[in-house]
Amino acid sequence: MSTETLLYIILAGIVALLLALFQYKYKSKSASQSVALFTFLRFITLFSILLLLINPKFEQFKYFTQKPNLIVAVDNSASLQYLNQDQNAKNALQQLVNNQELKDKFNVEVYSFGNTLEASDSVSFTNQQTNLDKTFKELTQIYKNTISPTILLTDGNQTVGNDYQFSAKNYKQPIYPIILGDTITYSDLKISQLNVNKYAYLKNKFPIEAIIVYNGSEAVTSKFVVTKGNTTVYSKPLSLSKTKSSEVLNFTLPATGVGVQEYKAQVVPLVAEKNIVNNYKNFAVEVIDQKTKIAIVSTILHPDLGTLKKSISSNEQREVVFLKPNQLESQLNDFQLVILYQPNNAFKGLFDKLNTENINKWIITGPKTDWRFLNNVSQVYTFDFSSQTDDYQPNLNPNYTSFIIEDLDFESFPPLKSTFGDSEFKTPFEAILYKTVSGIKTQEPLLTTIETNGRREAVLFGENLWRWRAQSYLNNGSFLEFDNFIGKLVQYLASNKRKNRLNVDYNSFYNGSENIIISAQFFNKNYEFDNSEALTISLKNKDTNKTSKRPLILKGNNYQVNLSNIPAGDYNFTVSANSENIAVSGNFKIVEYNIEQQFLNANVTKLQQLATNSNGEAFFIDNYAVISENLLKDNRYQPIQKSNKSVVPLIDWQYLLFIIALSLALEWFIRKYKGLI
Repeated sequence: MSTETLLYIILAGIVALLLALFQYKYKSKSASQSVALFTFLRFITLFSILLLLINPKFEQFKYFTQKPNLIVAVDNSASLQYLNQDQNAKNALQQLVNNQELKDKFNVEVYSFGNTLEASDSVSFTNQQTNLDKTFKELTQIYKNTISPTILLTDGNQTVGNDYQFSAKNYKQPIYPIILGDTITYSDLKISQLNVNKYAYLKNKFPIEAIIVYNGSEAVTSKFVVTKGNTTVYSKPLSLSKTKSSEVLNFTLPATGVGVQEYKAQVVPLVAEKNIVNNYKNFAVEVIDQKTKIAIVSTILHPDLGTLKKSISSNEQREVVFLKPNQLESQLNDFQLVILYQPNNAFKGLFDKLNTENINKWIITGPKTDWRFLNNVSQVYTFDFSSQTDDYQPNLNPNYTSFIIEDLDFESFPPLKSTFGDSEFKTPFEAILYKTVSGIKTQEPLLTTIETNGRREAVLFGENLWRWRAQSYLNNGSFLEFDNFIGKLVQYLASNKRKNRLNVDYNSFYNGSENIIISAQFFNKNYEFDNSEALTISLKNKDTNKTSKRPLILKGNNYQVNLSNIPAGDYNFTVSANSENIAVSGNFKIVEYNIEQQFLNANVTKLQQLATNSNGEAFFIDNYAVISENLLKDNRYQPIQKSNKSVVPLIDWQYLLFIIALSLALEWFIRKYKGLI
């Protein structure tokens, strides 16, 4: 409380006392006990009212004890079930969660993890992937500024993500792994990695790289075999030992038929081998009989050119060629799409030919674009340009209808640089991205597509696309999302197929351990996205003839269904609208592969190193009970007394109102009783 406020309170007391004395002492001239009582009651009333007007503020302290957290994270992946450790994991989890001494000392919080981290103590051991890297990153965000020792029930075998030992360095908490799994080393042959392109071209040969790994002390011989159906298409003898524990095989196979071709790679098991599941891998290749050729035309050097090539070429069905404007004019018919980067007057002959032959194009503009030239040759838009440049951030149009677009968190992307001005379109257009200027969202297109006279065209009003790809990598840990976005745009522009009211996005085949997501968009008769339609997918397994139906769930600007839990096999499907007679059919293959069954032992070395680096301790499942005693005795995990200081104004103190009412009521009743009223 400040000195000024204290002076006001003293003054209020003096004024209240003087007023009370004036009314009952000075006027009545009496010294009876009743007058003294009335003076006191009036003083209390006046002083309380004046205090309310001054409204002093008081500091209030509340003390509380904060217990440290104890994080119990249990591996919910299928590998524990395969290693026969699922029941051990459940028993250990129950013992820790029900330990009353631990609950008295810690706030016990339980998580399960597979590909994602979930706040749950319910475990089924059915997740098909283990991502400890992501688990530690998410726990770091949750328990950044707390004391939170972490118990990890796992076999330590990770199937996706970066090495978790590196991400755990940012997790500033002691880690106590409880190691689940067999620690005895058995002789084991396995296909550690199989690298193969997703696409191949008819009558060509596609490369395959296989890495064979041997764990054991004795020299062994075996054979690596690749079969297609009942036919062996490749084989090679293997000789491995303790000193030569791996071998890399590089070979090619011919692409003889169009469509999805399924193969099986296998290392013939040893006689006493315990785990033979990791001896084989199924893989598939989609053979196509043509390749989409895309020309990137530019007269300047810019990082965007390399970004476009990497993103487009990430799909092996597409080939990218860099050309000068005069080089392309003579071979224009060889390309399905032409990307024109910051065109200028040197593009005049090329533009004339593109317009004459009605060829699809994508124009990317920027500060080096000659807008006088482009306004003269463009048939569908003009740009009211100035000599100034500006930065434009992207803002996704959720109502874009030409193809399915996932939101890549575009608002986090850095701005593109472009000439300042406004565009004016002479024909209907559809914006994929709008411009955001200085944080203000506008309806001015940044990336737009146009369909006119059977030709498709796109315009991007800005350079530095390479920064978007880099930001996408920072957001997601891979370039895949951004490359898919560019790939869908290129696929749309390279095709002249008529727009359908129901579009379905899917792959021709999936590996058994990956997420299988099928997306769809439905449009009304005006080709506006309809988010009120109910879509259903009907699935039929060709091998078993088993059928099933599932609804598609609305997510953003498309409908999705997750089919990750269906068994491997060939499937026909039909996506249909419930209210109209509109349907799209297709087929896909799920290649059998369970990555969680590739492990024979727990990764003891890595888990022990993880514990050492974090100042924790590793335990085997046989003696995990000791962990409770260690945690209870560890002086690093003590409850902390904290205080909360709050400033409370007197007006919030409700008892003061009661005192005013009580003093007035007493004064009135006593005066009434004595006949003074």
